[in-house]
Amino acid sequence: MIVGVPKEIKKDEYRVGLLPVGADLLTRDGHTVLVESEAGLGSGFDNQRYITAGAKIVATAEEIYAKAEMIVKVKEPQPQELARLRPAQILFCYFHFAASRELTVGCLETGITAVAYETFHDAEGRLPLLTPMSEIAGRMSIQEGAKYLERPMMGQGILLGGVPGVAPANVVVLGAGIVGTNAARMAAGLAANVTLMDINLDRLRYLDEVMPANVTTIYSDPHTIADYTASADLVIGAVLIPGSRTPVLLPRSLVTRMKPGSVIVDVSIDQGGCAETSRPTTHSDPIYLVDGVVHYCVTNIPGAVSRTSTLALCNATLPYVRQLASQGVKSFATLDAGRAAAINMANGKLVNTAVIQAFPDLPAR
Repeated sequence: MIVGVPKEIKKDEYRVGLLPVGADLLTRDGHTVLVESEAGLGSGFDNQRYITAGAKIVATAEEIYAKAEMIVKVKEPQPQELARLRPAQILFCYFHFAASRELTVGCLETGITAVAYETFHDAEGRLPLLTPMSEIAGRMSIQEGAKYLERPMMGQGILLGGVPGVAPANVVVLGAGIVGTNAARMAAGLAANVTLMDINLDRLRYLDEVMPANVTTIYSDPHTIADYTASADLVIGAVLIPGSRTPVLLPRSLVTRMKPGSVIVDVSIDQGGCAETSRPTTHSDPIYLVDGVVHYCVTNIPGAVSRTSTLALCNATLPYVRQLASQGVKSFATLDAGRAAAINMANGKLVNTAVIQAFPDLPAR
């Protein structure tokens, strides 16, 4: 198979979909790997690294899309990339379709087979291709939240961990999955007062045992969310329903009750966001104010630490890139239910249940 790796063109995106070692192993498997010139530069991998690994460097994205049977990238296709996609071409990346009808319709019209990192799951129901980016986003959410609590950044002027004689910040984390757990650990390590909320009592029991003493686990319901966010300095949105639109846990009525200069970091924004007031932002223009509350809603948070993110992502995706290239989509999907769930659309129709539920009026199998 001809595997193409284009340079990411989403704003402020510096990751790349394949490491040089991936090009090496795919070439050894008998495939041809085409890499757009300087596609890996933002993550610290120059053209020569890919050439040494056996890849062919091509000058333009147009050539990648025209020749490749499978495209491996990081983020969802941008409008100019949609125009280059071909029917039956395999596209393996993050899509987050439920958050964007425009993207979903655009991809359906191309006739591609969309294989999504975020809906692939293993036998235990875990999301191995989403996990590494969730780990990074969770940790960075605290790093960014602490920064925007600073007064020059329009925050309250609060140090997350306080100092002797001055109370630490109150951090509320909505969702105790991978993002939420990593966020809570980071905030606790900085000596903040952390409240970690979820609806899974078994998960809360486990985390109550392993988390530091400055992390309190609370069952999440509309009343507790309202109570704890009203006194929060930093709220982390870490909610996920795989493949589906994120539920809105923070209606505007709750946001207006938050303290002026408090901060919401909505990591859930790539699936629609868990605050009613959330809208996508970029690293170059990351925040805005609603009723005095700072909103940080960057859709590709891990892209800022592109070297770490690319290594973590490609470590997870490479085995499945090789499987797809060697076996094709049909055989790949028959291996298990988790691989089948990764197929979001094919032949102009939606095939993933969660995405179908998000857009019941669009063509589906």
